[in-house]
Amino acid sequence: MRLRVITVGHKMPDWITAGFNEYTKRMPREARIELHEIKPEPRNSGKTGMQIMEAEAQRILAALPPGCLTIALDEHGQQPTTRQLANWMGEWLAGGQDVAFIIGGADGLHERVKQAAQRLMALSALTLPHAMVRVLLAEQLYRAHSLLHNHPYHRE
Repeated sequence: MRLRVITVGHKMPDWITAGFNEYTKRMPREARIELHEIKPEPRNSGKTGMQIMEAEAQRILAALPPGCLTIALDEHGQQPTTRQLANWMGEWLAGGQDVAFIIGGADGLHERVKQAAQRLMALSALTLPHAMVRVLLAEQLYRAHSLLHNHPYHRE
């Protein structure tokens, strides 16, 4: 199973890259986390926010691997507990299903991307910086895997 993080944005600060990489290197081979960065649409192009999201949506949808479960991160999505995320991961592992998590750009995700996703998920009710979401998502995926395997990283 591969856990793909498809995210709009590139050239992240070093601390974001280091944080994300720290959790991805901890993941076992059977649940690898892969990052796929989508180049953001230029904000100085004279396009409206909706036009920018549409252009980014085309790139996101083109980057989705066929047959994977698609989860769009959205502040209005379901807020799973860590235990629920671990249960989902257990199902994905058992089924050998690849999963793609989509993180939008500065303007968010176009409605087409949200509609194409099988699930909307929120990491928090707070609005989070999209770069930070990469790190939080990677950490929660590692935590969920740790919980499934009784690793002491997660404590209840």
